[in-house]
Amino acid sequence: MENKKAIKLIDKILKNLDKSGINTDTLIDDIKELRTYALEAQIPLVVKVLRLTYEHIEATESFMIPMLDDEPIEDVDVIEANQEVAPVESLKYLIALIKNLNNKGNISDLKEYRDLLNSY
Repeated sequence: MENKKAIKLIDKILKNLDKSGINTDTLIDDIKELRTYALEAQIPLVVKVLRLTYEHIEATESFMIPMLDDEPIEDVDVIEANQEVAPVESLKYLIALIKNLNNKGNISDLKEYRDLLNSY
């Protein structure tokens, strides 16, 4: 994202996630505000991902989408161990992706998050 206010908001969201985890009160409002910047910039993928993200958080009171991984994990024990850390880390990764939309890998990961959120 090019907008300086959007970048500041992304940094604020990431800092709040580090400090207090998934605090639905402020987090959902911040994500909705970030979505307005994406609407202004006319970035449909980000608009959709952010909407799906805050709707998911409202419904689950958490972020149940696991961290994206380059390679599929087949060991169930590893998956269960990662689930405890995953909500905050996965959400932080998703929000951080939006910061640099010039990176094709970030766009690809955002599409993957979109598909995971749609199918949840």
